[in-house]
Amino acid sequence: MGIFNKIFGNKTVKNENSMEVIFDSSNFEELAIKSDKVVMIDFWAEWCGPCRMVSPIVEEIANEYSGDSAVIGKVNVDENPEISMRFGIRNIPTILFLKNGEVVDKQVGAVPKHVLEEKLKSHM
Repeated sequence: MGIFNKIFGNKTVKNENSMEVIFDSSNFEELAIKSDKVVMIDFWAEWCGPCRMVSPIVEEIANEYSGDSAVIGKVNVDENPEISMRFGIRNIPTILFLKNGEVVDKQVGAVPKHVLEEKLKSHM
């Protein structure tokens, strides 16, 4: 059982093998905006082909970096349109990097793992 599972309960974790947080309107403010860590958020949808390419990369990064140094997770844009609108998300996948509740970096479109890792590390 992962650390997020212990701290936040099963609702925030995609599965027991992943440290990826599933953000929604009930936990976004607490886990993303109020976090004292760098937060990486993948905005995605099930019908989005490029999102399916990025998803395993985000999950790998979550398993490697979540915990003491970062919070990494996803927002399903179809299920959480209010979060998407808050950040003006118009294209997916879009990955936002937040620090102290503010957007500090952004990546639109599918990219290799090293691009996302470099962006994440630069804000840690």
